[in-house]
Amino acid sequence: MVPAAIALTMALAMVILLFPSSTRQRGGKILAFFPLFILPAVVGSLGGMEHLERSKQTQFCLSCHVMTEHGRSLGVDDPNFLPASHFQNHRIPPERACYTCHTDYTMYGDIASKLRGLRHVYVYYIGAVPQPSEVKLYSPYNNRECLFCHEGARSFEEGVSHTLEPEIMPAIKSNEMSCLSSGCHDQAHRVATLKDQKFWAPPQPQQ
Repeated sequence: MVPAAIALTMALAMVILLFPSSTRQRGGKILAFFPLFILPAVVGSLGGMEHLERSKQTQFCLSCHVMTEHGRSLGVDDPNFLPASHFQNHRIPPERACYTCHTDYTMYGDIASKLRGLRHVYVYYIGAVPQPSEVKLYSPYNNRECLFCHEGARSFEEGVSHTLEPEIMPAIKSNEMSCLSSGCHDQAHRVATLKDQKFWAPPQPQQ
């Protein structure tokens, strides 16, 4: 769709450049308005949407070397390692692993998140890029990301640790008690420990 729109824009612009006299009449002016104003806006919008969808792919996120270690953490051979157990058991879509758990990150979040995303671009190309172990969340992880999949699931609703006290479940669902920072699931990616971990190799598809 985008290549076709670009080709059409270029073709119409070429016509106008080769035959400028065609824009003297009203019909020619209307024709010139499309390749000079309307079609570039359409192409830009389509390209932006296509890039936004592509940026939700795990492969895209891990193409940045700062995130390489976070990507490696998805292969840790430990059923208690939270990111790895979700990724390896397809509790999240493997092709959208990062976006599924970080839906409010940079361009996907509010204005403040988008501004932080622009700062990331600046740091990546001009500033001092942090080490993977130094990458931290700006604010505590929101339980909303966990509840999107787990809320209503029997294993979650009837989990012993979730129902140990009557106030625990309401606190989790209201985001008062964090799933991660309260000491329940505090592993996160722990990239600094990867050198001491074993890794799981998924089976290769048969040829």
